Amino acid sequence: MSWQSGAVLLFVFQASTLLPAQSWDPLGRAADTVSADTGGKLKISFEFRGRYEIRTGAAFGRDSEVDTGLVRTRLGLTYKPTSWLKLSGMLQDSRSPWYGENAPSTVRDPTDLHEAYVELFPDAKTGFGMTAGRKMLNYGDRRLIGSPQWNNLSRTFDHARVYYRLPKVRFELLLISPVKIRLDGLNRPVLGERIWGTYNTFPNLPRKSLLDVYALRHDQNREGGFSGGARAAGTDRLAVNTFGFRLTGPLVLGLKHTMEVAAQNGKVGAAEHRALAWFAGVSRLWTAAGRPLNIGAEYTFASGTRNPDDARRSGTFDQLSPANHDKFGHEDLFGWRNLRNTRLIATCNWTKLFAVTLLYNNAWLVSSRDSLYSAAGRSIARSPNGSAGRHVGQEADLFATYRFQRFTLGAGYGYFFAGGFVVRTTPGANPHYVYLFHTYSF
Repeated sequence: MSWQSGAVLLFVFQASTLLPAQSWDPLGRAADTVSADTGGKLKISFEFRGRYEIRTGAAFGRDSEVDTGLVRTRLGLTYKPTSWLKLSGMLQDSRSPWYGENAPSTVRDPTDLHEAYVELFPDAKTGFGMTAGRKMLNYGDRRLIGSPQWNNLSRTFDHARVYYRLPKVRFELLLISPVKIRLDGLNRPVLGERIWGTYNTFPNLPRKSLLDVYALRHDQNREGGFSGGARAAGTDRLAVNTFGFRLTGPLVLGLKHTMEVAAQNGKVGAAEHRALAWFAGVSRLWTAAGRPLNIGAEYTFASGTRNPDDARRSGTFDQLSPANHDKFGHEDLFGWRNLRNTRLIATCNWTKLFAVTLLYNNAWLVSSRDSLYSAAGRSIARSPNGSAGRHVGQEADLFATYRFQRFTLGAGYGYFFAGGFVVRTTPGANPHYVYLFHTYSF
């Protein structure tokens, strides 16, 4: 059976379960029973997600087309024996059964420990608290630290966090290291790569605004280094400080705004590092034909290195460890480095359960001599003398989701129109993205 046939059968099966879902849900009802019988102390979570996708024009024509299915299963337990203690764990199994024998570690990871952490005083509104262990973490809009759920694996971190809560502020100290996927054994943290510092939140500002203020240090000092440099030469180390803030809240005339500014200094190998990134967005809820229509616009900027051949200076923004799905297009082609991007988004809630989203992005390089970077922060292409221009291209996406009780169904299509830079530095193909997914979770 081809994966396309399998996708259709699974889709039909999933859809057929929606109508009798109130009576047909033995797993969900069993989990509710366990929670009720233990007074809410023990809770079970479960997720099964399948996504079937076709990607053409991969890497703008450099890579072969992808025609595959992705399956992710999660089983989690949370136990709260007292009001001041929470224990939580999760197993995750991620597979790509139609990818082939050599599916990369970016799409598959057989059953492994995805979360295992302890939390003290989880429900307290004020006072001391902490978490430690392995956990998916998200801060702010997840542009710097996040666990990308669209990814079949979803990044997780080994971490320790200590925080103190007051009615109008939360102060936090954190130390996190991303967990490396290993197909030949248990996953483990990359302790040579770590982010540490402070992330503080002021949630009760005037006009119901929220302010995040942070100072973070990103260190890399591991074998091979961030650029494959030699340890003995001292060129494999990263020591970048990020100072920034994020502000969100209402404006006038029903508008809502979000903005974030992050400035960096430090060292990238032997080079002095100075970089800047920021974004600003506004949105407003309208009514069209009696249905809610949310329209938003956003401008994003991240600096690049003016002269990458100068080993003394680095200006390419370090995006840390983000979850940037949808930030620069639904195809997830680019990262927050040497890029300026305009984003328009419109979401129509046709019903309470069914939503349709139209997304448009237009991207340009900041430095014409620096690279265009992937979502993972790696160089895709570069014009050493800057003659390829700055226009990266435009992307249009249309996708829809339907939610019913514990089920979610969705489908989407994306098309990228290559700009001058992509045409001149790559084979110039226009990537397409078609997908269908279904999720059952509780």
